[in-house]
Amino acid sequence: MNPLLSRAQAAEYLESIGVPVARTTLAKLACVGGGPRFRKFGRKPVYATVDLDAWVASRMSGPVGSTSELSDAEIEP
Repeated sequence: MNPLLSRAQAAEYLESIGVPVARTTLAKLACVGGGPRFRKFGRKPVYATVDLDAWVASRMSGPVGSTSELSDAEIEP
């Protein structure tokens, strides 16, 4: 079984792979949607690294040489 991470550990994991996401951001996304999939162990949310990796991949663009290669919808302000 894939190790399960607490929300704080999930934030640390994401930072370790170059995706800085705060624990509080993960908490907000768990409420409003759009975040990585998680499970509940009692009252505690737990995250599998495979789900964190899939979430990062779903939000990542392909490689580009300049911002002009991205569509307007993919460019963040």
